[in-house]
Amino acid sequence: MRRVVTPHIITHALRVSVQCNLAVISPQDPVLPIGSSLTAVCTVSAELEITARSLYWTLNGRRLARNTYRVLSQTESSVTLHQLNGSLQQSGDNLVCHRSNGEVLAGSCLYVGSSPEKPINLTCWSRNTKDLSCRWSPGSQGETFINTKYVLKYKLKWYGKEKDCEDYTGQPYTCYVPRDLAIFTPYEAWVEATNQLGSATSDVITLDILDVVTTDPPPDVLVSRVGDLEDQLSVRWGSPPALKDYLFQAKYQIRYRVEESDEWKVIDDAGNQTSCRLAGLRAGTVYFVQVRCNPVGIYGSKKAGIWSDWSHSTAASTPGIADRSQSGSCDSKPSENNSTLRKELKQFFGWMRKHSYGCTDVSIKLYDQWRVWLQKAQKTHDQVLQSGKS
Repeated sequence: MRRVVTPHIITHALRVSVQCNLAVISPQDPVLPIGSSLTAVCTVSAELEITARSLYWTLNGRRLARNTYRVLSQTESSVTLHQLNGSLQQSGDNLVCHRSNGEVLAGSCLYVGSSPEKPINLTCWSRNTKDLSCRWSPGSQGETFINTKYVLKYKLKWYGKEKDCEDYTGQPYTCYVPRDLAIFTPYEAWVEATNQLGSATSDVITLDILDVVTTDPPPDVLVSRVGDLEDQLSVRWGSPPALKDYLFQAKYQIRYRVEESDEWKVIDDAGNQTSCRLAGLRAGTVYFVQVRCNPVGIYGSKKAGIWSDWSHSTAASTPGIADRSQSGSCDSKPSENNSTLRKELKQFFGWMRKHSYGCTDVSIKLYDQWRVWLQKAQKTHDQVLQSGKS
């Protein structure tokens, strides 16, 4: 659609342009430390046929008190601001000179802030050895109130040219290097922070890609019932497929929660196995389970490794309706300090002598059969007690 420009619009645009050329604020767009004072002067041309006494000032649209400005001459008005706070916007605070009818004559942007502090807490990680991500904090003071540029720099420790990380599109104070990384050779990395008031550089960290590897969450997480056992669930998962060609020893963690709760219980002792049994659960209850992986010692690295994200939640329910106290462990083992478990094992071996018919092989399957028998016996006992009360 063709836009029609009326003579009124042209006249107004010319008038604004002329006024902008015939009035000016100095200093123009100053950069000042927090706590500074500033005196700005609005100078108007005699061609405007207005006096400085009729002018007024605003800061970010708020009219400033009359006692903050002075008439310096027929064409000059000044305003003085004390103890300036940090800019409300990184594009600068708007200091504007107006004529008496509110028309804007001239404007200036005030940049009030602080020089950047030394960036701290620089940490980096590599997903499956294919890339590098780094994150840092801007310093103990944090916000500088004016636009501050952070550049992540890195280079091979003993040779090679330093490079700038270019992808800052993720979380604040992070950068992503997607490709062309070497392994078996250490890198140096650091962050440079710069704004109009100064610059600062972080400490240099040294890292080997193999020492900072994390991976995708474990795939194929499967949670299922353990026969008729009311207080147990079986969890199985796959190892990280992206690292199948690497030599490493994975560690796994499991966490689970009941459906109506946001509180997770974490099991740290899953080790390097890809299955685990959760015990001591509530009967007739839906549980959500997640697993994560730590790829330890890739190609002989001595570092501890970095945990992956948690897998998506997988849900399963325990059978039965009995209400039992909640606890958790992976493949619980007998302990001399666990009197409850010793008592349970004593009952189990007594039951086994009656039902194993001379078989001496004590398997987990036989133990599971006994647990089912014990739970059914407890139910019968509870029903008898209940009927006796009624």
